[in-house]
Amino acid sequence: MKILFICTHNRCRSILSEAITNQIGRGIIEARSAGSQPVGEVHPLSVKYLEESGYSAAGLQSQSWDEFEDFSADVVITVCDSAAGETCPVWFGNSVKVHWGLSDPSKESGTTEEIRTAFLSCIRIIEERAKQLLTIAEKAGDTEALRKALTDLGVQHTASAEALSKRVNQKSI
Repeated sequence: MKILFICTHNRCRSILSEAITNQIGRGIIEARSAGSQPVGEVHPLSVKYLEESGYSAAGLQSQSWDEFEDFSADVVITVCDSAAGETCPVWFGNSVKVHWGLSDPSKESGTTEEIRTAFLSCIRIIEERAKQLLTIAEKAGDTEALRKALTDLGVQHTASAEALSKRVNQKSI
């Protein structure tokens, strides 16, 4: 299954999603990330906390969704609210599109430990989603069943992401 994660600037949440999903996906899932308005560089804390959490950051880059016309993603997942509201390129037309919002840890202000906690919380949420994506990919049926499973998972994770973030924040206090 090919998945394209979209975030406006493609420097943090979509990058984290790409790296984590590729490792957890064990070759069953091929994940990439892109932005509608990429900044051209990966946020340095994205790299730091990916590596700290045991994920490779090798080869990650901030790039435009225009570079993925030939990728033929089965699924396009937006991870920021502004990207979810944008009109996607026409070549995403055959892809299942879902929105799985994530808080942006790169916009966290506060102490080093608070910023670290925000990144690690986001990484844990993505890990859970990637594990469930793998289960869905292994059982993928028709497009409509895939769309429903992914949409249900996104709704389920919106509530659990908030709960997980609160638990992580409470542990760091």
